[in-house]
Amino acid sequence: MVKYFNKEFAKNFLVILSIFCIDRLTKVYVIFLNETNMSSELFVSKYLNINLIYNDGIAFGLLSFDERLYYNLLTSIICLITLIILWMISKTKGKEKFAFMMVFGGSLGNIFDRLYYSSVPDFIDIHFAGFHWFIFNVADIFITLGVLILIYVELFSKKKI
Repeated sequence: MVKYFNKEFAKNFLVILSIFCIDRLTKVYVIFLNETNMSSELFVSKYLNINLIYNDGIAFGLLSFDERLYYNLLTSIICLITLIILWMISKTKGKEKFAFMMVFGGSLGNIFDRLYYSSVPDFIDIHFAGFHWFIFNVADIFITLGVLILIYVELFSKKKI
């Protein structure tokens, strides 16, 4: 048991905890601003809006359900996938391990919200010339960056079959 709790474990835990905390702090701050301003539109600029919405689906609002059973099933599937990612962290090294930790930390942030708020607070709204990207949050940024790193590692890895 002791062999699992070493310096590498501490560093990995710190990375994941940092991602989780950064995500939580940004969401709590935006929710606080929303409650004190009495408006979900908190900041508006030419290319970026901070606009709080609550997303009960998965990435980018896909698979949103009004039915509680489907929401709980979706949350259970997300938790299972997150556990698989945790297992992948233990089986990888280097950039790949770091990428999985980014995905895991972001996923923990969104799972926390699904359990606490029954939805995920999203607030970053990027737009250009009338086109609005999906509204997202900081956890989504870490998840996306982690997946992009995994794709990069897979495409440009020196180990070929």
